[in-house]
Amino acid sequence: MTVGLSVLIPVYNWEVEALVRALLAQQSDWPGPVEVLLFDDGSRPEILTANRPLGALPCVHYRELPRNVGRAAIRNQLAAAAQHEWLLLLDNDSLPPDAQFLARYAAAVDRAEVIIGGTRYRAAPPADPALHLRWLYGQAREARPAAVRQAAPYGQLTINNALIRTDVFRRFALDEGLSGYGHEDTKFGLALAAAGTPLLHIDNPVLHEGLEPAVVFLQKSEQAVRNLAQLYRTESLGTESRLLQMALRLKRLGLAGAARATLSVTAPALRRQLLSAQPQLRAFDLLKLFWLLRELA
Repeated sequence: MTVGLSVLIPVYNWEVEALVRALLAQQSDWPGPVEVLLFDDGSRPEILTANRPLGALPCVHYRELPRNVGRAAIRNQLAAAAQHEWLLLLDNDSLPPDAQFLARYAAAVDRAEVIIGGTRYRAAPPADPALHLRWLYGQAREARPAAVRQAAPYGQLTINNALIRTDVFRRFALDEGLSGYGHEDTKFGLALAAAGTPLLHIDNPVLHEGLEPAVVFLQKSEQAVRNLAQLYRTESLGTESRLLQMALRLKRLGLAGAARATLSVTAPALRRQLLSAQPQLRAFDLLKLFWLLRELA
């Protein structure tokens, strides 16, 4: 059966020529027409200049949004503009792992309505110490094989490198009320689970190239914690999160206040440790717990 594929790439301050050309080189491996949609969400002028010529390539549709709308809204707009039956959601700082990326998705397309390929990172840490925290977190917490992700399929969903039937994505969409960074995919996964939507994890990871400096990653992570707290307060969602489970357990035991006070004292030291050349994820977990206890107070 011939089915079309719309590749959705939200662009923000990243040159995407390598990603686009890698995808176009593989489009014959998909059993139908392929389009690549690039929507720019308020990038710097030099990024716009670099990416605009991609709109002249066959099957590529390039658009610059008049203002920054954020992670969820731009993906919803991309999905609304898509012409084909399947959507492939990719972050702009990703790269296909090899020349069989689309072929592996094509081979799995009849097995589920949502297919998650996963993420991987380069084996060696980056030369810049400022990038070590993001690389370490990615290696330890995000680069998981399909068998591990499939054990808790909806909780392991990420909207980067996700192949989704267009009607399924449009039915649920992403929550644009979650501002900034984090957990729009959490709510999306919970909606899919509640509807019993078939979901499959496969080993088809993209290479995540865009490592943020630790100071930026900490800012984004704190925003993600705020979004998690918002989901819990307003909709009682997110309780599958180990972080939220720990915070709620402390509250039930009457220990949340003492833990928050202790972590408030240690938070500056935890932050300094994470900004060092040898960050430890245990310090990161404790800092996130402090942020969440503060939000839930």
